[in-house]
Amino acid sequence: MKERLCVAIIGQGRSGKNIHGAYYRSERNVHFRVGYVVDRDPAMREIVKDLYPGAEILSDVSELYPKTDIDLCVNASYSNEHFPVTLDLLRRGFNVLTEKPMARTYFDCMTLIETAKESGARLFVFHNTQKAPFYLHAIEKMKDGTLGDVLEVGIRYNGFARRWDWQTLQKKLGGSAYNTGPHPFAMALGFLGGDPEAKVVYSKLVSTPLSSGDADDFVKAILTAPGKPLVDVEISASDAFPELTLKLQGTLGTLVSNPKSYKMKYIVEGENPPRDVVEKSLRDENGLPVYCREKLITHEESGDYQGTAFEVGTHGIYEDVYFALTEGREPEVSNGFAARVIGVIEQLHAENPLTLRFV
Repeated sequence: MKERLCVAIIGQGRSGKNIHGAYYRSERNVHFRVGYVVDRDPAMREIVKDLYPGAEILSDVSELYPKTDIDLCVNASYSNEHFPVTLDLLRRGFNVLTEKPMARTYFDCMTLIETAKESGARLFVFHNTQKAPFYLHAIEKMKDGTLGDVLEVGIRYNGFARRWDWQTLQKKLGGSAYNTGPHPFAMALGFLGGDPEAKVVYSKLVSTPLSSGDADDFVKAILTAPGKPLVDVEISASDAFPELTLKLQGTLGTLVSNPKSYKMKYIVEGENPPRDVVEKSLRDENGLPVYCREKLITHEESGDYQGTAFEVGTHGIYEDVYFALTEGREPEVSNGFAARVIGVIEQLHAENPLTLRFV
C-alpha cells in the first residue's frame, strides 16, 4: 500500500473541521493523513488536538512555509481569504485544494490558475456537488433521452431562516451567491453542457431584513445557451415551503429530486399515438361541450440516493486530487470551469450592486 499523502488543513471552521476533517477521519479516506492543522483561534487549536493524532497544530499559515513534507494544503479559511492564501501558497510551490468560492472575481481566479502553471504547483477547487449522486443522476437522465429534450431546469437552494454570522457580510465575501451559489451555478453550467456561450439572461440579488449583515440572502438568475434549456436558479432564505432541489422538465416527462431521493414521470414515444386535430368544439356523447383531455400512458419511477455531496461528493473530489498528484491525471472539475462559476456570480453582483454597510 502506498504511503498516505501529507495534508495541511488551514482553518477549522464548519468546512475545515466538519467536512474536510470529517472526511480524513472517515473510513472512506485511504489516501491522506493530516500532518498539520492551522487555526488562529487558541481555543479551537486545543479542541482539535485529539481529532488529528500526530498532527502538528499551528497558529498561522506562515508556519507551513518551511515544511518540506506537505503534499497538499487545504484552504478552508474565511471566504475572503481563499484568494490571498491560495495565491501565496501556490507561489511557494505548495499544491492547494481551495474551498469555494475560489475568489471574488474571474480575474482573480485566472491569476490563481496562471500562478499554479508558473510555479508548477497543482490547484484544485472543492466543488463536491459536482460529484453528488443526485446531480449526476439528473445529468444522466438528461442525456439518455428518458425525458426527451429538456426544456427547463429548476435549481432551488431555499429555506426559511436568518443568519447573523460573518457569512452575511460583503467584506467577508459572504452572502448566498458566493457562499451557496457555487453549488447551483456549477450545476447550471453543467446542465448547459459547459457551453462557452452560456450566459446569464436575468439576475436579481436582494439583501432582505431577515439577515443581519449587508450581503444577499435572495438570489435569482436564469442562464441559457444556444440550443440548450433555460436554467432557473434560486437561492432564498425567505421560502417558507421549500421542497425540491432539482426539477427537469422535458418534452417527454419530468424529474424532480432532492439530495436524498427522486421521482420521475414520463411517456414513451409510440405508446400515445398522435391525435388528429379537431377544429370544432369537442362534445360528449350527449352533444355537450367538454374539455380536451385524455389519460396518457405514463411510467413512473422513484428511488433513494446512496450518499450526498458531503460524503460521496467529498470522496469523489479527493479521489481526483489523489490521482492528479500521484499519477498526473486531470480532475473532472477543471479550474477553468470553477473560474466560470465565479464569473457568473461576479456578473450577478455587477448587475445588482448592494449597499456596503459594514467596512
